[in-house]
Amino acid sequence: MTYVVTDACIRCKYMDCVEVCPVDCFYEGENMLVINPNECIDCGVCEPECPAEAILPDTEVGNEKWLELNASFSADWPNITRKKDSPVDADEHKGEEGKYDKYFSAEPGQGD
Repeated sequence: MTYVVTDACIRCKYMDCVEVCPVDCFYEGENMLVINPNECIDCGVCEPECPAEAILPDTEVGNEKWLELNASFSADWPNITRKKDSPVDADEHKGEEGKYDKYFSAEPGQGD
């Protein structure tokens, strides 16, 4: 098992998860984070830290898509190990449905 970041992170990118990760397995895209499933140690400390509830175990039904996305983009996006400010409109997008189709960007973020 590993944890994955889902579309609930898109345009929220709170980054509370980054601060608690003991193995620095988060990678930053332009408008969301992903977890490298090969680096994740399945400790689960990130899951309750996410205000958007965007982090879930990959064993939950329907998360196969997110496992693939996390694996793919963590190979291309820069590593992030320190919390940064969230987007100014993050709270406006928290809980919004269908964010992947509306907003997902494959562009990398800045990382550390």
